[in-house]
Amino acid sequence: MKNGLTFSLLAGAMLLIGPALAQQPGASPTSTAAEKFPTPPPQVTAENSLIGPDYADAPESVVNPAVPQGDVREFILYSRDSKIYPGIVRTENELTLKRDAWGNRLPFPEDQISKPGPYERHVYVYIPKQVKPNAPFMVVQDGHGYIKRMAPVLDNMIAQHRLPAMIIIAADSGGSDAQGSQRGLEYDTLSDRYSNFVESELLPAVEKNYGVTLTKDPEGRATMGGSSGAICAWTMAWYHPELYHKVLSYSGTFVNQASPQDPKTPRGGWEYHATLIPKAARKPIRIWMEVGEKDLHYDDAEQSWHNWPLANNRMAAVLKKKGYDYKYVFALQAHHVDPRVVAQTLPSALEWLWRDYPKS
Repeated sequence: MKNGLTFSLLAGAMLLIGPALAQQPGASPTSTAAEKFPTPPPQVTAENSLIGPDYADAPESVVNPAVPQGDVREFILYSRDSKIYPGIVRTENELTLKRDAWGNRLPFPEDQISKPGPYERHVYVYIPKQVKPNAPFMVVQDGHGYIKRMAPVLDNMIAQHRLPAMIIIAADSGGSDAQGSQRGLEYDTLSDRYSNFVESELLPAVEKNYGVTLTKDPEGRATMGGSSGAICAWTMAWYHPELYHKVLSYSGTFVNQASPQDPKTPRGGWEYHATLIPKAARKPIRIWMEVGEKDLHYDDAEQSWHNWPLANNRMAAVLKKKGYDYKYVFALQAHHVDPRVVAQTLPSALEWLWRDYPKS
């Protein structure tokens, strides 16, 4: 079924799923604060690297008919069958369109920007020919944007014994984007709600539909995404480190994007590097992360809490300080979840993330 599926091109997918703007608390934009200054690259270290500005597809992305070709299957989860996400839809009106001088959404009751509504969640599952029981796996957010590109990379690298024979569970969100949307609720919320959905509804459906078994070992479980899908990947591991030890993040939305707002984390994802990680004991999480030099709001001041390169720089700094196993790539002249960067770095990112699995 692999060749029979119709997929969106990654570039188009990334343009469609780029996050919208969010509320920022407590900052009043002044003429000085509103000036634009590009975020500088991080200092190059053993963990931090600069790539670009020229990019080329990795050779592992070329289909090789001489290696075993994994199967790509597809099924749908319906909101009416979910106990965790019954479904909401974003409403566009004069309230949702109001922005402050930073371009961030103005605060108003959450029930004025969304309403109940059904969704269909498409799930794409890559199953390698070499799959075994209790297989390692990776959960990939916004799955349609990645699965076509990932399949040949996995085919080649599994055949070369550079990756384990792992299953990819590439699930789309429930739809739309940003505040008031099902996708925003799932991906930008700082809680274990989405990981609970994955554990209790998504993974059992994969095992039932395709007769596979998935490992319970957190060393064999990874999660990945771009933009809000990336912070979702980190959130899954942060709130359940006993379930996930590996995270892959492109242009992570470690900014103020959460909706509804939680008073415990008033700046949404910005709180990870500002308060949550610094104040908590180090967790057994390994993360490969990337951001583009020209990523979203790359020249906004800190007070916007919405500058993607600055937020990812701060994430790398706090991960370093806390002793995390991380790799940070700053992509020169690259944009938000830049398809050129993904095409070049995905094989090396996966290999670094899984480099010692299984551990003896």
